[in-house]
Amino acid sequence: MSDRTLTAAQRAYEAKRAAKAGMSLDKWLAQKEKRAAAEARGQAAVAAAPAAPAKKPGFFGRLLEKAQKPI
Repeated sequence: MSDRTLTAAQRAYEAKRAAKAGMSLDKWLAQKEKRAAAEARGQAAVAAAPAAPAKKPGFFGRLLEKAQKPI
């Protein structure tokens, strides 16, 4: 998020948050951008991970399946 894309209200809001955290606005925005990039990489890693194999149905699950089958 660069300074050019922020409106005056957004910039004021981020300035307040930066002051509350005890850092400059530029440093705050750089850290925020870095966190967003790390989160995006984490989301991509989770999406790329293979899903666990389907679990075999238990005793009651098999009974319910048999009960729902037509005769």
